[in-house]
Amino acid sequence: MELQQIIAMTKRLCEAPGTSGREDGAAAVAEELLAPLGTVTRNPLGSVLCCVNEGEPGAPHLMLEAHLDQIGMVVTRLEKGGFLRVANVGGLDCRLLPASPVTVHGQGGRYPGVIASTPPHLCDGKEKPLKIEDILVDTGLSQEEAEAAFAPGDPVTLDGGFTMMANNMMLSPCQDDRVGCVAVIAAAGMIQEAKPRCRVTVCLSAQEETSGFGAGTAAFSLAPDMAILVDVSFGDGFGVKDHECGKMNGGTEIDLAPAVSRRMFDRLRKIAKEKEIPWQTHIMGGRTGTDTDIVASSGRGVRCGLLSIPLRSMHTAVETVCARDVLSTARLMAEFAKEVE
Repeated sequence: MELQQIIAMTKRLCEAPGTSGREDGAAAVAEELLAPLGTVTRNPLGSVLCCVNEGEPGAPHLMLEAHLDQIGMVVTRLEKGGFLRVANVGGLDCRLLPASPVTVHGQGGRYPGVIASTPPHLCDGKEKPLKIEDILVDTGLSQEEAEAAFAPGDPVTLDGGFTMMANNMMLSPCQDDRVGCVAVIAAAGMIQEAKPRCRVTVCLSAQEETSGFGAGTAAFSLAPDMAILVDVSFGDGFGVKDHECGKMNGGTEIDLAPAVSRRMFDRLRKIAKEKEIPWQTHIMGGRTGTDTDIVASSGRGVRCGLLSIPLRSMHTAVETVCARDVLSTARLMAEFAKEVE
């Protein structure tokens, strides 16, 4: 797997819409990317599943998981003048929303819009950051036109084109966790070529940003013996403390938490050292805040490993990830699958 393939897959997935519970656009792209690797299905909640290696009879079953959904908003009602009132889907940073471009996904197609804002000339300097219930979306449509185009429940996504910066840095909305999906798909391709002894199933789950239900239900139905989950972590940069974040372009982050199997954590580190895959660690004393927490407790219990990809500007329209960190994450999962006993 080449770096340019990682970048191309990330661009495709990040340009597809898919807020929690409405992942169809991103799921369709994921299905196309997985189709050459095996039969692709969706479970009732919309998670995308694909067995990429059947393995030998009686061999362990490994699930590779990342979440497909993105943060966004949902239309709650239509206001006078054609404005749309919205609610939060996931953890949007409301400090950055005024004057931000968005897309409203109505029944008739996509409509460009913008979060309404007050001109600085009319501000008295005492304004506080807006709450989500104070935010209105302006699409330029009249009240009558808006009533014909939109309905409560229509998703709203943040706009922002996919941009390559220096040093293989990728900038785009919803890299949380489309880069995790890219790492899983890339690893699946490497695993299929190697044909290891274990059975390997890919799960690109729905609804992580709001509940984790997609990963939990998929893990229950697949009943894997072990799972490696991939999400993003806080990348080093402005406004973050060194001990709270991972280093951008520092390699995949191998995480340890109560829900993470210490045996898998140690094995992942050993493989990373032996194969000279760039890596770093992050230790957590409680919940991980990822699908790991729900997968580990599904069914009879699943041994879990957690890999994180450092990301700057989380939950904004300018999320930034180093493509090399995505590739190192994919390589480590593939090497782990080859050595499963």
